[in-house]
Amino acid sequence: MGFSDRLRGRKNDNSKPHIAGVQPSAALPGGEVRITGNDLRPADLRRPLVRFGEVEGSVVISSDDFVVARVPYGASSGPIVVSTNGHSSNPHQIKVAVPIAENLHPVSNPALDSEGNIFVTFSGSRGQKVPVSIFKIDTTYNTKPFLADLMNATSIAFDRAGQMYVSSRYDGTVYRVAPNATMTSYAEGMGVATGIAFDRGGNLYVGDRSGTIFKIAPDRQIFVFATLEPSVSAYHLTFGPRGDLFVTGPTTSSFDCVYKVDAQGNVSTYYRGLGRPQGMAFDADGNLYVAASLSGKRGIVKIAPNGQASLEVAGAGLVGLAFAPGRSVILATTNALHHLAWNIQGLPLIEPV
Repeated sequence: MGFSDRLRGRKNDNSKPHIAGVQPSAALPGGEVRITGNDLRPADLRRPLVRFGEVEGSVVISSDDFVVARVPYGASSGPIVVSTNGHSSNPHQIKVAVPIAENLHPVSNPALDSEGNIFVTFSGSRGQKVPVSIFKIDTTYNTKPFLADLMNATSIAFDRAGQMYVSSRYDGTVYRVAPNATMTSYAEGMGVATGIAFDRGGNLYVGDRSGTIFKIAPDRQIFVFATLEPSVSAYHLTFGPRGDLFVTGPTTSSFDCVYKVDAQGNVSTYYRGLGRPQGMAFDADGNLYVAASLSGKRGIVKIAPNGQASLEVAGAGLVGLAFAPGRSVILATTNALHHLAWNIQGLPLIEPV
């Protein structure tokens, strides 16, 4: 190839594209993945054709050795193939999350009961009264209204006995909700109550996004457990495999932290460098997964026990996740839930009675 041809982006039209890898290896429809390899761009700076199974994706950026492509709506788990100059690459597998419920408004993790039913909020804007506060999605993905008349339902958690608790950032109350959807006040005066989580001893922790983590003992005594920097939106809580409490709370910074709070309430920084970190969950190997941005890319970020972070699922608008039976995960965006067969075993939030 001559020097002038290289300047014009020309190359041998007989080059066959080759895919070496796809990162991340899982995505929601609309998420962007980076395909690496060689000979991935056609001659004369034209864009390659990228197919996710039988559905064509849009190319965001292309070069000889990498392509950034957007996963199209309607795609499913299967092969990615890049085509240039009439030649097709080797297929490379990707997992694509499947929508299971829409027209929702989660602001944190969904929650699963012991039978595998999924519960998710329609939280609404501050002070907005919505017709349904919580929806129930059964194991066949039928969605039904579950709870009404709870203003700004924010976070859902189950105790060891399978009892549901829900926080309201509107009135600073945590409500206990019976299986027949009747609710009673469990704890009041929690400030702007957002994330909630139970520890192994049955204590309930409540994140007041103005800067306080409350601890509510089984006899309903309330303690100030820890204080943190205020959040512009919410605190999200989860417990790690050794009993430490992990907290995210987005601020105006694009370099936010995941905090670790030990059993005595001492706060330390577990990881710094995420954009708008929100809902979290641990797997059985001690890896933490966070709905956040990493280096400007939104999705589910994995933080390994050694502190290494990587984007594991690409997707815009993600606010939380919950591991589900069958080595799968439920992913929550600002308006929908998706199911992803992920082959990762989640850490149980609490051990049942």
